[in-house]
Amino acid sequence: MRLEQVTGITTRTLSDYENGRVKELRVTAAALKTLAGALEVPVAFLTAEEIEEVPAEAVSFRAPSKLTAGQRDAALAAARIAIMINEWIEDRFRLPLADLPSLPGRDPEWAAQHVRDQWGLGVAPISNMVHLLEARGIRVFSLAEECLEVDAFSFYWKSTPYVILNTRKSGERGRFDAAHELGHLVLHAQHEIPHGKDAEQQAQRFASAFLMPEPAVIARRLHNATVDRVLAARSVWKVSAMALTYRLQELNLVTEWGYRTLATNLSRMGYRRGEPEGIARESSQLLSKVFAALRTEGVTPVQIADALHIRLNELSDEVFGLTPAIPVKALPGETVFQTTSPAHPPLQLVK
Repeated sequence: MRLEQVTGITTRTLSDYENGRVKELRVTAAALKTLAGALEVPVAFLTAEEIEEVPAEAVSFRAPSKLTAGQRDAALAAARIAIMINEWIEDRFRLPLADLPSLPGRDPEWAAQHVRDQWGLGVAPISNMVHLLEARGIRVFSLAEECLEVDAFSFYWKSTPYVILNTRKSGERGRFDAAHELGHLVLHAQHEIPHGKDAEQQAQRFASAFLMPEPAVIARRLHNATVDRVLAARSVWKVSAMALTYRLQELNLVTEWGYRTLATNLSRMGYRRGEPEGIARESSQLLSKVFAALRTEGVTPVQIADALHIRLNELSDEVFGLTPAIPVKALPGETVFQTTSPAHPPLQLVK
């Protein structure tokens, strides 16, 4: 149903509101309340200062041509809310500064090992991709319910890198998505539009090499590996069986026929659709510590949402998908975060 039908406000008047042809003081309180209800936003959101939008061309959408306008706009809105939450947090906490190289035009395999070397990772398996990104100054948030048709994406905003993850995927897919978006940030985001088949293939190669470094895979002696050996080895790098199989082909450790056989057998066993008995999704250490610290200061999610002029569920969508926090009722009309860890986080609150 169209907005004018829901609100009873004419199309011309709505256009005047949207294009700033009607000053805020001339918009009646009743009209603001009606619009806020129809759009499911606080009234304060409509009267707050105009915010700068994230341009679609700056975002690493996997297949932008396949997205509907609504899906694209919802994802961009989620990105903007993530920026608002991050800026609110940065005003109160000292967060890690961005520390990742910019390697446009470089071979993805080489770039992946270069990043590992710069970060002192060697060829060891990465225990937690979300924690690693956060430690290097990349802000990680989760997609809202209305954006779940959109894959993970990344972008830079005022020199700060962001990764937005779809938290409804398997733990293994979430790790690969995080590495894929790291590839975009390293190879593309500040130097070229991160779209198109070539850019996606480069980010995919980067993710594969970053999670499964060539020397480490070769050392596992997986030449002509069977399905059982693939299933046993995938836990070393916490990747999907299909991702490891593709990596074996990429490194010429299996023949084309061997790759097809592995892929077919794994597909029959259900490993193409998901990861039976897979790992748990990774959570955000940074956001968990931030909200635990805020709770000790008596700051509730309701207060945070009000300060940002967003709905509480929008804050929850961006945060709860990546934290072990549980929303619990405290006082009537308020909610606080109860974390699974009682330890006081070592974050420094800026006074």
